[in-house]
Amino acid sequence: MSENDQLSLDALRSGDRDEFARMVEAYSPRIYRLALRMLGDAQEAEDVLQETFLNAFRSLSRFEGRSSLGTWLHRIATNQALMRLRKREVPTFSVDEPVDDPDLGELPRQLVDWCCLPEEEFMTAEAQSQLDAAVEKLSPALRAVFTLRELQGLSTRETSEVLGISESAVKTRLLRARLQLREHLTAYFAERVQEVGYER
Repeated sequence: MSENDQLSLDALRSGDRDEFARMVEAYSPRIYRLALRMLGDAQEAEDVLQETFLNAFRSLSRFEGRSSLGTWLHRIATNQALMRLRKREVPTFSVDEPVDDPDLGELPRQLVDWCCLPEEEFMTAEAQSQLDAAVEKLSPALRAVFTLRELQGLSTRETSEVLGISESAVKTRLLRARLQLREHLTAYFAERVQEVGYER
């Protein structure tokens, strides 16, 4: 929806509860999907949804409108989800291995050409489940970019605004996320190529 057409920022800033309820109704599905994709847990996604709108309610009087209302809500939700993901992490870095940026994860080492699989192979519930599991293996930084760009449909500019990083950083992280997902999914799809008997 276009919040500029549907919601009154003046009413929201002044604390109009009916207008706030309309905002919650309009954006809840997207915010919940974002949190669920990032966290992979329905209860945590519900918690992030509530925290997002509580934080928004407390901060609306200070919202200046430099970004869209939707971008601002995505930023709040993404920050809440990232905090939860970071709490889950137990850092494990080897002293023998240099780490360029631990938030971005390693570059992929193995890629397989899946060109021979028919398109319907990628649309099965099993393939989607494998993709969801692979997304959960991404570092928080890469998962956030991939979720916002590919799953929520935000533009590069909107994603950079939500995450507070440059557009070039969004593109770099998205590329790394795609490469890592491809590597995570290599074993599954390589097996499917053999099962369906397609030749490269």
